[in-house]
Amino acid sequence: MLDSEIEEKTKRKFLHNLRNNPHLDCKTKADITQALRTIYKHEKDIPHALWANFELRKTLHYELKQADLSVTEKRKLLKQYWKTFLFAAPYDFHSYLIYMEKDREEEKKFYTPRIKTLRPIVKDLQDLADGNLDIYGLSMPPGTGKSTLGIFYMTWLMGRNPDKPSLASAYADKLTRSFYDGAISFIKDKEYKYDEIFPNSPLTATNSKDETIDLARQHRFKTLTCRSIDGGLTGATRCETLLYADDMVSGSEEALNRDRMDTLWTKFTNDLMSRMKENCKMLVIGTRWSVWDPLGRLEMQYENDKKAKFVKIPALNESEESNFNYKYGVGFSTEHFKKLKDSMDDISWRAIYQQEPIEREGVLYHEDDLQYYNGVLPEGKPDAVVAVCDSKGQGRDYVSAPCGLLYGDLVYIPAWVFNNGLPEVTKPLVAKMCVDNKVSRMDVEMNNGGDYYADDVGKQIQALGGHTSIRKFFTSSNKIAKIVTESDFVKKHFVFLDPKLPTTPREYKEALRNVFGFTVTGKAKHDDAPDSLAMLSELVKGLTMAEVKIFRRPF
Repeated sequence: MLDSEIEEKTKRKFLHNLRNNPHLDCKTKADITQALRTIYKHEKDIPHALWANFELRKTLHYELKQADLSVTEKRKLLKQYWKTFLFAAPYDFHSYLIYMEKDREEEKKFYTPRIKTLRPIVKDLQDLADGNLDIYGLSMPPGTGKSTLGIFYMTWLMGRNPDKPSLASAYADKLTRSFYDGAISFIKDKEYKYDEIFPNSPLTATNSKDETIDLARQHRFKTLTCRSIDGGLTGATRCETLLYADDMVSGSEEALNRDRMDTLWTKFTNDLMSRMKENCKMLVIGTRWSVWDPLGRLEMQYENDKKAKFVKIPALNESEESNFNYKYGVGFSTEHFKKLKDSMDDISWRAIYQQEPIEREGVLYHEDDLQYYNGVLPEGKPDAVVAVCDSKGQGRDYVSAPCGLLYGDLVYIPAWVFNNGLPEVTKPLVAKMCVDNKVSRMDVEMNNGGDYYADDVGKQIQALGGHTSIRKFFTSSNKIAKIVTESDFVKKHFVFLDPKLPTTPREYKEALRNVFGFTVTGKAKHDDAPDSLAMLSELVKGLTMAEVKIFRRPF
């Protein structure tokens, strides 16, 4: 209907029926039928036709929910409903994914059980195909569907542009072979609807040894070539539609070697990117092992480019809940990820599952640098009980308030508030910590409104019957320098609850993870926990260095 050859009057009538008459019954489908005939016969104005097609899909979806439909009427509507997906599939990646698996059992489908998480990514990939983006980087944990989505995307672009070559690469031949096999399966397997979507792009030739696929006809440069980064690309292909790179880093051993990362980047730019012709798009998928891996370097290089986008989806969101709890058990539950988190070292967990690469050589605190205790404090009363509070600034900063019990030259840390909630959440937590541990003095940083925060916490401590003297201070010193300077004292004199103990609070464990994740060479996401330890170190040294000497009066 919405075609340049259709009269404006007919367009308005169609819009009226779709927008203002949502209760169309089956006897008044004449306009819809006319719309279908026009949409599916005329493709001269694709943007308008697609828009009308999507409006029609919404109307049919509503009609299919009506309870008074006969079996025959429902069958006819359903047929027309699926026809909207078929019409849009060559142009709309979301419709392609839905129609490709039209007849598969729901439990066996790839896209619809994962649609809540993958739908925003599919929209981004549509922007990449439409030219709104030139580069797209995607980081997700293993087994969450990123590579399968990438293979679906390759086959969609291949069907749209069978005469333009694409290139898929990875760190090993085993992976590129999986790309090749996956693409062949989606194109050939009758379980999928590729032939219906792209009848003019039939499978013409394949070469399992060279891992190449040709659609529509045979080409000098194949519709798709799959080749590892070390597989030799000179003269093998050029890349006009898509450069697809997935898992370019073999693992932690390679990622920890800066020289190997530099070599990989040289190969990536010289051997892969040099294959790209003008207007070729780039899709890079993988685990964020290192800030120096190809994804990290691309992100740094194109951080101000509006046509480049980099998306990281961690295993656990800020509420400590799984981002990949897909239907039918094909994803991962929150409990599963938390078990992995507790069993892995912090840096590997952050890189592989949280998409937060950290350079180990720049890490200030390692797990075996610190001293731990099993929750049993030394006998007797402590020499002093103090605390500090790094109050929350803007954004996603954390309130970090460790409590220290001084026993001689050791400082035991029995409690630690580490929370990024709103002030009405964190203030009572800090106040309760002070009262429960009988804190005699707490220093609160005045930056970012800390003076008001301190006053409110002080009132809540009094209301709970506590007696904590609160000292407010302003710091203008270099934060990073302070954290580094105080780290030696923290390592030698602070004793922390063992994070492996089941009784250690999760918030306490998160604070330690924040400490272990701080790096002086990279970009630390948060530095709140190590900053508060530096503050506590300064406070403790100020107390212990104030010696009292008794001497005779000189007169």
